Amino acid sequence: MLLEAVYHRPRLNWSYAYDYETIHLRLRAKKGDLTEVFAWAGDKYAWDTTKELIPMKLFTSDAMFDYWECESVPLYRRLKYGFLLQKGHERIWMTESDFQTERPLNPNRLFEFPYINRGDVFTPPAWVKDAVFYQIFPERFANGDASLNPENVQPWGGTPTPENFFGGDLQGVIDHLDHLTELGITGIYFTPIFAGTTNHKYDTEDYMKVDPHFGDVQTLKKLVDACHERGIRVLLDAVFNHSGRTFAPFLDVLEHGENSRYKDWFHVREFPLQVVDNIPNYDAFSFEPHMPKLNTENPEVKEYLLKVAEYWIKEVGIDGWRLDVANEVDHGFWREFRKVVKNANPEAYILGEIWHESAPWLEGDKFDAVMNYPFTDAVLDFFVNSALDAEGFANAIGKQLSRYPLQASEVAFNLLDSHDTARLLTLAGGDKKKFKLAVLFQFTFMGTPCIYYGDEFGMDGENDPGCRKCMEWDPAKQDHDLFSFYRKLIEIRGNHPALRSGSFKFLEAGRDGSKLAFERSMGDEVIIVLMNTEETAQTFRLDVEERDWQDLFSGDSLRAERGKLTLKLPAYGYTAIKAML
Repeated sequence: MLLEAVYHRPRLNWSYAYDYETIHLRLRAKKGDLTEVFAWAGDKYAWDTTKELIPMKLFTSDAMFDYWECESVPLYRRLKYGFLLQKGHERIWMTESDFQTERPLNPNRLFEFPYINRGDVFTPPAWVKDAVFYQIFPERFANGDASLNPENVQPWGGTPTPENFFGGDLQGVIDHLDHLTELGITGIYFTPIFAGTTNHKYDTEDYMKVDPHFGDVQTLKKLVDACHERGIRVLLDAVFNHSGRTFAPFLDVLEHGENSRYKDWFHVREFPLQVVDNIPNYDAFSFEPHMPKLNTENPEVKEYLLKVAEYWIKEVGIDGWRLDVANEVDHGFWREFRKVVKNANPEAYILGEIWHESAPWLEGDKFDAVMNYPFTDAVLDFFVNSALDAEGFANAIGKQLSRYPLQASEVAFNLLDSHDTARLLTLAGGDKKKFKLAVLFQFTFMGTPCIYYGDEFGMDGENDPGCRKCMEWDPAKQDHDLFSFYRKLIEIRGNHPALRSGSFKFLEAGRDGSKLAFERSMGDEVIIVLMNTEETAQTFRLDVEERDWQDLFSGDSLRAERGKLTLKLPAYGYTAIKAML
């Protein structure tokens, strides 16, 4: 037994309240090392009458470790606990301070979950688990009001550049809500819509004003109301890490320098403000002089931005915020931000843009979820780039699941491309078979899937600005097969709770393998998804429950004989089967 690999910490993703009654415990061990693990748990004030050994299950694995998990519903909402580790006949007891060969005589040195305080329980909005999001870059989605067009607007469908405009606006979105409803979308994430000088609007000029090229606050209200009537939630982009160069307080600092009353709204290293060798002498996003970083620890800045966050929820009824460059803003600001937003709308979804491991932001006091780029990387590496075999992919997904509390994984924002990346079809080299397999995993995995506008019609594009093309509205140029594929997936996901809220387990993901099978289950509903990423047909032989199964794509019935199910999938084939009661 390799005790050096065993790890537990009484916090974060290792020991947390899943709801107001349930505590989840996790323990890490060397992969394949332990044969059984138990949590030894009870109430600290009534140990002798409440202590019990709770079996832990192998929750997930990565390349190096196994992660064991169990849940406890303590009678008095508190828990004292240790672990019993077994490898064959070898037994070791783990306390907070050491490992012992004998059962500890008393619980004093065990781990402790002091109490489930309701205010500490991380509770993301439940609706997010059932949502399917659609990302819209407003300037490129649809031109619905030509009277708002910028000067020198380009003909719709032209070649995008970092500077040009095509006249997309909010009315254009309203005009095409039927398309989103037909697809099955229940949430829209808009990149910034507030006043700015660029086509992307990440250089905010006025946080309290809709960009006049997009419309006005009345148009936004009309859009949000129309979405809500269709059961579609609306998420806006909050750029609170930095403002734009034309933001009034920054203009004041440019003019008055050290005498400006706003000088402490920004991180200025010296006056006057200037750019030397392409690096400004004030902090900015990615050294961009027109995106000066805001000092969110300044009380006036904090007050201003928190009023912005509250205003748009109350004024037009938006359903949450996506937070740009979220990991570069101080944690104290985000804690206050959450309180303000949740007070305005307890069901608001707070989504941070973080491209890496994000556990410090997912403890229940800041964000509900982050844009799950580690998921993106793993999916692309396996299904598109062939940089991982099936085992490597399962390990990457397992590592990601181990990082966060379950409730965070259930509402993770799972995307495959965005305005910041090349489009999925381009990354797949135009191969629709690979494209579909990646999307299939996205829609059958734990978390909330998001479609980047136009992917459902087969739009392609390299990195910015290529990924920001005008939406293709000409039916003759749309890929209707892909649209039907997305619609079918959304329908299947919507009809089966196990795909939205069920547990997740890999059934087949072998070393050097190109076959993948995994199970989603919830109550009596069991769904198995099978994918063949090889350019030749392959046969799956699975140990399953001995009952009838139904193919969710074709509707065909299958029969498991003596607990065995054999399925042959063609090259790049896929299916999902459901156990019939």
